[in-house]
Amino acid sequence: METLTAKGHFHAAHRQLDYDGKCAHVHGHTWRGSFVVRAERFPRLEGVDMSVDFGALKEIFRSLDHRMLVSVRDEVFLDSRLFEPDGIVLIPGANPSVENVARYCMERAVEALSELFPDRGIDYDLEVTIQETDNNLFALRRSVTI
Repeated sequence: METLTAKGHFHAAHRQLDYDGKCAHVHGHTWRGSFVVRAERFPRLEGVDMSVDFGALKEIFRSLDHRMLVSVRDEVFLDSRLFEPDGIVLIPGANPSVENVARYCMERAVEALSELFPDRGIDYDLEVTIQETDNNLFALRRSVTI
């Protein structure tokens, strides 16, 4: 079994709609993330004989840097007359919670692996961990065949 770990961080803001507490207000974090990808044997990029490009995974975190993370319910931040769309990232789910940010990152990781090595029938075990604060993190694990 081969294992690859890619870590990164990003600065992003969010708010929790319908939340009774301080997280209902717009606030930001320095989020930290890591991907752990396992496969019996990773395919290799031709010509360079290396497996998954760390940068392809770390780019997922970089794409969230200095952005506002919102859900489809956040009509204020999704109004392009008020906020620049390039500064907004639509996160799945009812709120841009740490759980849903992890889900977003997982979906992007599956896409990245699919683009790097399409239709190879490789069984991957993927884990993404998103740390919202020093003391709070959420991990999501998924097995996929690509």
